[in-house]
Amino acid sequence: MPHPEHAPEPIRADPHLTDTEADAEARRIIADAYRPLPETPTAYRDTTPLPAYGSALPVAQPDRRIVPAWAAGTAVAGIGVGATCVGVGCGIWLACQGFAAVTLASVLFVTLPIAALAAVVTSIGSAVRSVKTTHAETHHHYTGPVYQDQRNVHTTTRGVWAKTTNEQC
Repeated sequence: MPHPEHAPEPIRADPHLTDTEADAEARRIIADAYRPLPETPTAYRDTTPLPAYGSALPVAQPDRRIVPAWAAGTAVAGIGVGATCVGVGCGIWLACQGFAAVTLASVLFVTLPIAALAAVVTSIGSAVRSVKTTHAETHHHYTGPVYQDQRNVHTTTRGVWAKTTNEQC
């Protein structure tokens, strides 16, 4: 909104002006339009140094993860299971290193059931966790009018060069 001092004056209601009056009115309107506005700061930077620590309360920083928590937990558990299996396998291999009849294939054969059991336990834990989160109740709070669009759109794509046809029902 323009500042009251710099708002152009309203045009007079009398449509019959003389050439001199019209010229003066045009000059006045142009002068009002190009009159410089008062200098108003649009930004401010506080250059005082910030304290290393102070008495200010912590600021809440909302969590905006892209990956769901259950997926991250499953990934971390999978990495842990893999590292454990590698460690156990290497330990068994090193323990069996002294036996001439033991081969790498036999060590892998011994560690395979351990890795399979760990993978099954991890997948069961992940499934239980995801079942628990499916029953989470979600509430939506709206302010103002809400419009629900309940139209159905049927899409058909045909041909070597795809042609998509959308039909609204």
